[in-house]
Amino acid sequence: MRDNILILYNSKTGFTRQYAQLLAEQLGCTALPLKDAPADLSQYAAVAFGSRLHAGSVDGWKKARKLLAQRGAKRLVLFATGAMPIEAEDAIQKMWAQNLTPAELTAIPHFYLPAGLCYEKMGAVDRAMMKFAAWAMTRKKAKTPEDEAFQAAIVHSYDISDPKYIAPLAGCLRELG
Repeated sequence: MRDNILILYNSKTGFTRQYAQLLAEQLGCTALPLKDAPADLSQYAAVAFGSRLHAGSVDGWKKARKLLAQRGAKRLVLFATGAMPIEAEDAIQKMWAQNLTPAELTAIPHFYLPAGLCYEKMGAVDRAMMKFAAWAMTRKKAKTPEDEAFQAAIVHSYDISDPKYIAPLAGCLRELG
């Protein structure tokens, strides 16, 4: 059991929890919801925080960053789950640039894990946002190929998660732990 690594997560539809638990199994460490984080994190060589992408932002990252610093986390690793395929490299890099400061981009290892959409587990507000986005895409003229792919992707629930996507994240945490 690796007791010097901790995985903390927020999960709304289950994808992030699934990845966090799989990662914890592979590393032999503990995965907990962020709300259950220990008061003292200084004993851990690395603390990973994972959450979903929500409207382009890593959901809860600002709160988690502050909480983890206050509780003495030494080394942070960040992972985000989302509906974009792993091949959407430009969009993924843009997302990281919007969520991390230039210093954080260098200092905090960060990983994107493709997950999917699960309308059945989304809250009403999130479902409404997605319906609005789908409607807006139908109204857009001169769609790019990315627009077309986005419109097709948000029509229904799907799961593109795969355990293979955690390999780079697990490797990073092994090195830090």
